[in-house]
Amino acid sequence: MTVKWKGIFPAVTTKFKSDESIDFELFSKNIEAQIDAGVNGIILGGTLGESGVLTKKEKFELVHEAIKTASGRVPVILNIAEQRTSDAVNYVKEAEKEGANGFMLLPPLRYPSDERETIEYIGTIANGTSLPIMIYNNPVDYKTEITLRMFEKLAIHKNIQAVKESTRDISNVTRMINLFGDRYKILSGVDTLAMESILMGAQGWVAGLVCAFPKETVAIFNLIQEGKIDEARKIYQWFLPLLELDIHPKLVQYIKLAETLNNLGSEHVRKPRLTLIGEERERITKIITAGINSRPKLPQSKAKTQAA
Repeated sequence: MTVKWKGIFPAVTTKFKSDESIDFELFSKNIEAQIDAGVNGIILGGTLGESGVLTKKEKFELVHEAIKTASGRVPVILNIAEQRTSDAVNYVKEAEKEGANGFMLLPPLRYPSDERETIEYIGTIANGTSLPIMIYNNPVDYKTEITLRMFEKLAIHKNIQAVKESTRDISNVTRMINLFGDRYKILSGVDTLAMESILMGAQGWVAGLVCAFPKETVAIFNLIQEGKIDEARKIYQWFLPLLELDIHPKLVQYIKLAETLNNLGSEHVRKPRLTLIGEERERITKIITAGINSRPKLPQSKAKTQAA
C-alpha cells in the first residue's frame, strides 16, 4: 500500500493491561476509531507508543495487529529509533518483510551525531529498504537537528519522502518549501503548531491528541483543505488546552488519561513510567474533562483526507 504523506497520521499509544502486558483488543479498538474518523495512516512505536520499553518481538506483534485491523484501509508505519545503525537496518528489512508500509526515522538515539554521521546513518537505513521514509526532525527532544543542508544531501535517496517537522520553528516549513518545493512532504509534528504549519504549507499532521480526539483532529485538517479557516480555527481554539498536553515530558501519561476519559484507551503505562496520582492527576483530569464537556459540534465536511 502506497503512503501518500498527506492528512492525519496518529502516533498511536501502546495499550497495556494492569500487569504491563499489551492489550491488543484495546489497541485495535483505538485504531478502528482513528480509521473511522478518517485518518490517513497509523504510526507505531514512537514516543507515545513507548517504544523504549517494548521488545523487538512486541513491536512486530503491534505491526501485525495494526495491519490486521487496518485491513488495507490505511498504511501502517513503524517508527525506527535505534542506537546502532545495524539494528536499525535489520528493523527496516524485517518490517518490510512483515508487511509494514513505511517508516518514521529518528537520528541515532542517545549519541548526538554530527552532520557526517547523521547523513551516513540515515542514508544507510534508506538503502536497506525500498519502503518510503519520513524523517523525524526533533532537535528539541532528541538533540540532533536535520539541517537544510543535510536534507539537500539526503535528497539523493528517493525513498526519503517526508519530514515530521518538530523543530518548533514555524518558519522552517517555509524554508523547506522555498528550498525543496515539493521534494519533501512536510507534516507538522507538534500539536500546538499544527494548524499554523498546515496554513503555511504543511501537507499533514503527525498528531498526538488525535489518539483521544480523532474526529476533531481530522475535522480541523479537512476544514483547512476546504478553505474554511474560521471554522477550523474555532475547533483549534477549543482544542489548544488539550493539545498542550502533547508538549510535556509526561505526554504519554497525559494522552493516555485523555484516551481513558474518552473511552478510547487505558491509563496503564509500562515502568519506569507510572500512572498519574494526586494533584497532578486532578489538574490534568480537569483540563481533559473541561474539553470533553465543551466539545464543539463538528460541521459536515466534504473533504476527504484520503489522498487520491
